[in-house]
Amino acid sequence: MKGQSINCCQICGEWKQDGIHVLSSFICKGCEREIVNTNPDDERYQYFVDRMKFRRLLNQTTS
Repeated sequence: MKGQSINCCQICGEWKQDGIHVLSSFICKGCEREIVNTNPDDERYQYFVDRMKFRRLLNQTTS
């Protein structure tokens, strides 16, 4: 699509066009959907939290 950039998803690591930007991170639509539908008690939820923390720490060390 014209005018859309391709971004690397913070969660799955795949390059996608469609998704959201949360602070300095990009999350593809598929991962966004999975995060929203995952119960906080599910162990997969912690994986999502850890991926977002990793990105924030990485940004702090490279700034």
